[in-house]
Amino acid sequence: MPLYALFSKLTDEGWKTVRNNPDRIQAVNKELEGMGGKVISQYAALGPYDFITIVEAADNLTAGNLSVQLGARGTVQIQTIPLIAVQDFVKKIKATA
Repeated sequence: MPLYALFSKLTDEGWKTVRNNPDRIQAVNKELEGMGGKVISQYAALGPYDFITIVEAADNLTAGNLSVQLGARGTVQIQTIPLIAVQDFVKKIKATA
């Protein structure tokens, strides 16, 4: 299944939620499964993004929907980027060279 990187930046409301209920982070990950995604790994980040989450989803439409549904809550802004496994990328380059 395709992989996507979700770069998340919490809003002020999101920070309040995480501070008051840190377990909410894991709860949201479980909610993603109900929307057709599966969290492969997740990291808290220092810099322009607060979390980086690697998610498996059936297709771009499903991944886009995850971002919309989470973003509509007003607690997070998400940038979603499709990922290509390096071995697949190299294989494609070799096949077309």
